[in-house]
Amino acid sequence: MQAVVILVLVIAAIVFMLAAASVRVVQEYERGVIFRLGRLVGPRGPGLFFMIPFVDRMQKMDLRVVTLDVPAQEVITRDNVTVKVNAVVFFRVFDPSMAVTKVADFIRATSQISQTTLRSVLGQSELDDLLANREQVNQRLQKIIDEATEPWGVKVSTVEVKDVELPQAMQRAMGAQAEAERERRAKIVHADGEAQAAERLAQAAQIIGTQPAALQLRYLQTLTQISTERTNTIVFPMPIDMLTAFLGSRPGGSGGSPAQG
Repeated sequence: MQAVVILVLVIAAIVFMLAAASVRVVQEYERGVIFRLGRLVGPRGPGLFFMIPFVDRMQKMDLRVVTLDVPAQEVITRDNVTVKVNAVVFFRVFDPSMAVTKVADFIRATSQISQTTLRSVLGQSELDDLLANREQVNQRLQKIIDEATEPWGVKVSTVEVKDVELPQAMQRAMGAQAEAERERRAKIVHADGEAQAAERLAQAAQIIGTQPAALQLRYLQTLTQISTERTNTIVFPMPIDMLTAFLGSRPGGSGGSPAQG
């Protein structure tokens, strides 16, 4: 009787171990890729499912987005400028079976293809495009890396160039170029102002030329403007027209009546 009880307990323990070995739980963000005697069965999950003990083997794959930092790469641009550029890549596994069977380590493989693509694409771009049109460079990198990783079941959603490190000499040259550009714009604005002022002065001269009294009023206005300053001497041009009345009333002038004999 005791032997029977021991046998039952042994059988129960074996059944429990087999049941524990056959039950698998996969999270919502995971998939379990099943291999049966070395042959691919397919992904399972999420949730609870059963496997054949000692026959099936499972490998879990995480389907969440992975953030990959691409280390700084020293690149020579198309216009022969040496820069150091780093980037960040966002990708995820969209086919767990391909990510297991097509590549040994999809994260390391994605990292390597990202580094080589970064050097290749930036080597074909000029420095101005890299600094001013970074969005286009990012889209080009994303397209090339995504095409390379698609056979591995990996989808690259975003590639962003984070930092561009320039040599000190290039930074000084770019600063001098920017300063010269600002000076050029300032001179153009000043020249435009002078041209507009000359045009307005020409129009004012035409108006004053038709009305001589306007010139005298302008003289008086100028006198009121300069009289506020603390100056010792004011030189003010006097129009001849204002003196004609005084010149005509002098004694013995042309305005007197002739003497009678």
